[in-house]
Amino acid sequence: MRYKSLATHIAMDFSAHTLWWLAAGALIAVELATGTFYLLMLALGAGAAAVAAHLGAAAAAQWLVAAVVGAGATAVWHFRRAQSPRSAPVQNNADANLDIGQSVHVDNWASDGSSRVSYRGSTWQVRYAGSDVPTPGPHVIVSVQSGHLGVARSP
Repeated sequence: MRYKSLATHIAMDFSAHTLWWLAAGALIAVELATGTFYLLMLALGAGAAAVAAHLGAAAAAQWLVAAVVGAGATAVWHFRRAQSPRSAPVQNNADANLDIGQSVHVDNWASDGSSRVSYRGSTWQVRYAGSDVPTPGPHVIVSVQSGHLGVARSP
């Protein structure tokens, strides 16, 4: 009795649509492990090819559907993402750092544009982030970098 290779055995026991669904599942699993969202777009292509296989499309047509849907979804996602506004860097992003936008009162400034203020129960080093000469008074936190608060004059 001749033994078949594992690949031949698997290919003979699974239908084309099953292999496409397994490919889609594998792409989704790899995406979950890596966080590469584009793999989900390729999984959509594999899912579309599985549907084409269910509908009786030839192997070449299944590959074409997978390529067109996967590449098309990837391109649409890429262009949509490129056109969306970029978020501010973490040190200036109020969504990532809740200190951004909070008020502090600066009593005096050193000649290098730095000072110390009391904020959240401790003393912080602040640096003036404006382009004009810093003056004492109310200021707004605009960035947090290495334990220093960047502040600008309150509007």
